[in-house]
Amino acid sequence: MTDAACAILRTAEPAEKARLADKIAATWRAGNLDAIGTEKPPARPARPARPPLLPPASVPRRRINTAPAGRIALLHAIAHIELNAIDLAWDVLARFGATPALPHAFYDDWVSVAAEEAKHFRLLSDRLAELDAAYGDLPAHDGLWEAAESTAHDLAARLAVVPLVLEARGLDVTPQMTARLRKAGDHASADILQLIHDEEIGHVAIGRRWFDHCCRQSNRDPVSTFQELVRQHFRGSLKPPFNVASRDRAGLTANYYAPLAAGR
Repeated sequence: MTDAACAILRTAEPAEKARLADKIAATWRAGNLDAIGTEKPPARPARPARPPLLPPASVPRRRINTAPAGRIALLHAIAHIELNAIDLAWDVLARFGATPALPHAFYDDWVSVAAEEAKHFRLLSDRLAELDAAYGDLPAHDGLWEAAESTAHDLAARLAVVPLVLEARGLDVTPQMTARLRKAGDHASADILQLIHDEEIGHVAIGRRWFDHCCRQSNRDPVSTFQELVRQHFRGSLKPPFNVASRDRAGLTANYYAPLAAGR
């Protein structure tokens, strides 16, 4: 498993990365990839020559409007997030998968997440093509992988920051983007974002489940540990408004994040 995960992380071409993710996920589900493996992941995943990666503050702000260029910029930005999400899911398996205390269900869950992230990227890529655009046409930033680097030493920290902060933030902002796309008449793009939102609820739930598992293994309180790890490893603040309904469906209740948003 870790060897296969590393192969995906070393694949630069986005469509091939998504294809390989699907193939390895199917192999795992069929029971033909039993060995966990010992290969260590690269410090950074391979990336294509395009898009250029800029500091987050240097990436132009995207605006949703009736103009195709605004919608293309939005879909391109989300496609970039989903490409990173493919790598983030496989990096969890490659980096932490050899931990003896992790049960088989851990691998099942993160393989499922990785396959869905690949599906999301492919849907967005196809939609960009329908709009006469492509992933790589616009600049993007590397903030997501910076979060991965800062938590590479600790599974609990990785789960706290990536699924429980960054992916949960996606639950907050996606409904508004979806509504604006529908208002602009772009129902095809809105349908994709709605599907991504609905499946990301499951990803946050998986992050919460395995974060709580880590805390139980070390006899730590999940809520206070989450808040401590986010303060240590997340650059920025948790900003309302929160999509409480979707967060609750994922099991990420307000007692986890509300004190951080209040500055406590």
